[in-house]
Amino acid sequence: MTLVSTERLFSGRIVNLDRDTVRFPDGSTGQLEMLRHPGASAVVPFLDDPEADDPRVLLLRQFRHAADGYIWEIPAGRLDAGEAPEACARRELQEETGMRAKRLDRLTTIYTTPGFTDEQIHLFLARELEQGDHRREADEFMELHVRRWSELTEMIQRGEIGDGKTLVALLFVQAFIRHG
Repeated sequence: MTLVSTERLFSGRIVNLDRDTVRFPDGSTGQLEMLRHPGASAVVPFLDDPEADDPRVLLLRQFRHAADGYIWEIPAGRLDAGEAPEACARRELQEETGMRAKRLDRLTTIYTTPGFTDEQIHLFLARELEQGDHRREADEFMELHVRRWSELTEMIQRGEIGDGKTLVALLFVQAFIRHG
């Protein structure tokens, strides 16, 4: 698709809303509403070696207005202007869990919902964690939990983890790190 023109409809603190006129692959044109987002990073924090029999992982139970309640998530947050994805992952890990990672491995990058937003989330795995202090933001309401890998896979199977970035990151680790 080729962008013909764009009109900014709304500018917000986190997202902007544009109406784009685009040329489709067949040569026709049309309008699409697009939420512009700076991107984010998320991290799976392992307290033990990820390849151990049943390693421990830090997981957040966080209140999300859009979900009308608490949901299970890995630490994540939006990229600051000019911030590298790895730096964002390190910052969010410390802000939300109080932990610092000696080693951070890139897993993959995903589009969250490309039908209406350009948001990408960069997924990482954190190892060799060191305790520090969390610095949560005023609008973040979350509890930190330690879960065994076997518990996480059971939670996924029962449908208790419904957050997309968390599911992709955990299943990526299962497919390519633990059994890769």
